[in-house]
Amino acid sequence: MSDIEIHAVRFDSPVAQRLIRDALADLGARYGGSGDETPVDPAEFAPPVGAFLVAHLDGEPIGCGGWRSHGAAGDTAELKRMYTAPAARGRGVARAVLAAVERSAREHGRKRMILECGDRQPEAIAMYTSAGYERIPNFGFYKDAPGCISFGRTL
Repeated sequence: MSDIEIHAVRFDSPVAQRLIRDALADLGARYGGSGDETPVDPAEFAPPVGAFLVAHLDGEPIGCGGWRSHGAAGDTAELKRMYTAPAARGRGVARAVLAAVERSAREHGRKRMILECGDRQPEAIAMYTSAGYERIPNFGFYKDAPGCISFGRTL
């Protein structure tokens, strides 16, 4: 197997948008609806206030994830749109993307990463907890939604 390559791309690039559509379809299958109604502006994922990364395996885009600034203090990043294509799951793609997103946020001065997740994503919950994320009070668009679980970790 070739190495996973991860590169920053524009959030509104065709490759990013294709993976995001796949991510939202996956969430829609788990939760119903469009998958995620959280307001997102592509500019939020442009340096220095954010970044969006795409993972490739053997030249094919197979995963993504990004961060955007969160809160007035400017030292917190919010993880968004983490996704791995089903055919590439179990190969370390999500962990590699998560590490790259964290590294990007840290390089842009962020000290903490937070994220929202849902209780119908057991594989994501297991990955985040094994990566050192701990439960925090819910925040964001889904903070009052049943099944919302929020996590945070010092970078």
